[in-house]
Amino acid sequence: MKSVVAMLAVDTNVVVRYLVKDDDAQSARARDIVQNAPIFISPTVILECDWVLRSLYGFSRRQALGALEAFFGTPNVNVGEAAAVKRALRLAELGLDFADALQLALAEYCEAFVTFDRRLARRARGLIDTPVRLA
Repeated sequence: MKSVVAMLAVDTNVVVRYLVKDDDAQSARARDIVQNAPIFISPTVILECDWVLRSLYGFSRRQALGALEAFFGTPNVNVGEAAAVKRALRLAELGLDFADALQLALAEYCEAFVTFDRRLARRARGLIDTPVRLA
């Protein structure tokens, strides 16, 4: 039997409604969920939130990262792979795409990070301890 943690895992749309407040009813429900129960945010939800905020709501990189960082500081919010997410936010603030930054941060304990993306390989060198190699 699996053990269950008394925490709610929330989807991207709950986080986005909480942050952008563009639908009164759903935003109020999202606020209620976030404020009244421990919640879990997975790295994939964080990745989607960044994409939705920038692509659909016109947030700049800085605005999206700022909104997410502020949300992570909210009581009851538990971030999966929190240390890696924090490193990814720092890397994104240095100019890396957040998706790339998160992948690099999650690869911290690997022998190397391998990519076909020459631009990513060039930009990532020196920003993380894990060697970045071209495939």
